[in-house]
Amino acid sequence: MNCAGSSQRRKRMLTRKLPDVVETPAVLGYGHQFLDQDDIDAVVEVLRGESLTQGEAVRRFEDRLAAVTGAPHALAVANGTLALQLAYLALDVGPGTRVVTTANTFLATASSAIHCGAEVDFVDIEPRSANLDIVELEAVLAGPDPPEVVTVVHFAGLPCAMQRVLELKRRHGFKLVEDAAHALGARYQADGRTWCVGEHPEVDATCLSFHPVKHITTGEGGAVLTHDPERAARLRRLREHGIDRELQGLGYAPMVELGLNARMSDIQAALGWSQLEKLPDFLAARREIAMRYLVELRDFELPDPGCEDREHAWHLFFLHVDPGERDRMMEALLQAGIRTQVHYRPVPLQPWFRSRHRGGLWPEAELHAARAISLPIYPSLAEEDQSRVIGFLNAWRHGGIAA
Repeated sequence: MNCAGSSQRRKRMLTRKLPDVVETPAVLGYGHQFLDQDDIDAVVEVLRGESLTQGEAVRRFEDRLAAVTGAPHALAVANGTLALQLAYLALDVGPGTRVVTTANTFLATASSAIHCGAEVDFVDIEPRSANLDIVELEAVLAGPDPPEVVTVVHFAGLPCAMQRVLELKRRHGFKLVEDAAHALGARYQADGRTWCVGEHPEVDATCLSFHPVKHITTGEGGAVLTHDPERAARLRRLREHGIDRELQGLGYAPMVELGLNARMSDIQAALGWSQLEKLPDFLAARREIAMRYLVELRDFELPDPGCEDREHAWHLFFLHVDPGERDRMMEALLQAGIRTQVHYRPVPLQPWFRSRHRGGLWPEAELHAARAISLPIYPSLAEEDQSRVIGFLNAWRHGGIAA
């Protein structure tokens, strides 16, 4: 796989027609949206049309998303959290269901299942990738109380070891959810070929997020990808109060199960449709920045770049540093106009979870939380700003900045 990205694509993206007023953030963040005039025009077209919601723009966005990911069915929803909750509901997750996921993830991976009534347990992570530890997952599956659902998280944009995950699914029969909020456009090898995240037919549901810091944005938004047409039909019902539009009569459509209002508006979908057009350029830009960091920050402990059998989408670029210096480094970076982030503090150690969870040990996730620092990485991050980040960190490492 080509993990180096494309300078030509990045240059083409940066020469796109931009809006008349583009606000440059005073402080660099770890992520930032990229919007051009095409995005604005797509949204204005909807605003001037007949349907602001429940119109054709959503279906058009879903069709393009399905084509981009290789999944037969894409269901757009209001945000990534609802994507997870609807996926769990469509897989009959409820009271008595045990879900297992990684300790290193955003809260919604677990809380969405708990909202469905499930019990959630966590496994530790691999130290370098910060992805779910497959060996520990295998031990949980072989134990006396195996989970009915396993949710893998492609942390930072690097797919998990999906060949091994799929082999475990075939052996143990659990339902498999991909939390791919970080991983739109990532790819992995399994079963003798390369798959886009969301494309493999044995994955029961893949969940995406379109928050502004993600690979594409709809402002807020998310989607569920699936290969099962019946599950897709149920997801459509669940996102609209449990109403079955297939049974709609004159002025009436029956509610056949308990659902939610999780619809994406046409305004959001129009933005997403336009953003998807730029996804290859976005991915190339992120990969180019990541490659520069990997080369020019060699004195730091760097993340797993994938490349052999897993193509990274680089939603995040994180370093591991000494726990004793991490917070001081983050504060010094902020004083220099560079805001960094920690992804993540272990979910089971969050106060709400800690007060209710039956206990466990996640030493690698805890160590990652104490050592990780996510750097700015987004398509419009200018070369001079990349140089600011690199120069500051190298000066820090070699004693040029007082701690």
